[in-house]
Amino acid sequence: MAHKDYIARGRNPKKAPEPEKRSLPWVRILVTFALVFGFGYFLWSINNKAEAPAHKKANIPKAQVDPLPDAPKEEWEFIKTLPEYSVEVEIEEREASDKRYLMQCGSFRKQNQAEELKARIAFQGFEAQVRPSEGSSGRWYRVIIGPYESKRLAEKQRHTLQRAKINGCKIWLWNL
Repeated sequence: MAHKDYIARGRNPKKAPEPEKRSLPWVRILVTFALVFGFGYFLWSINNKAEAPAHKKANIPKAQVDPLPDAPKEEWEFIKTLPEYSVEVEIEEREASDKRYLMQCGSFRKQNQAEELKARIAFQGFEAQVRPSEGSSGRWYRVIIGPYESKRLAEKQRHTLQRAKINGCKIWLWNL
């Protein structure tokens, strides 16, 4: 199939016919003018012809109109009786748990990566430790925070770290 070069072939030697010059659309102009004039006339004709409000229609002298009675004063009884009440709540004492928790936020092959995470954690106000550990696959540097006396406190700090885009922290029982 032969490639046609439309750009290089130039323009058609025949001149294109000139477009016809259109006259103004007088019908549209007249219809638009008539509509605008009609709308203006309509607005002028209804001007100041609204009905008077009901209270202006009734020609009752002000002396005959009964004034509204005074609003009754509200009495709040609970304000007086509330100080007399008391509530007793029984709270179970929790036994002191011997469980302690730690939070591990990372484990790295290179110590400088672990130190970098430790610094990011320090900017959130927590003190992390970098602990080396030997595993079957070589030396690892663990970034840990803790110990915590309760898992709730560890969870609270983990959420703080997550808001700072430090994700992946796991909470485990302390076994170091």
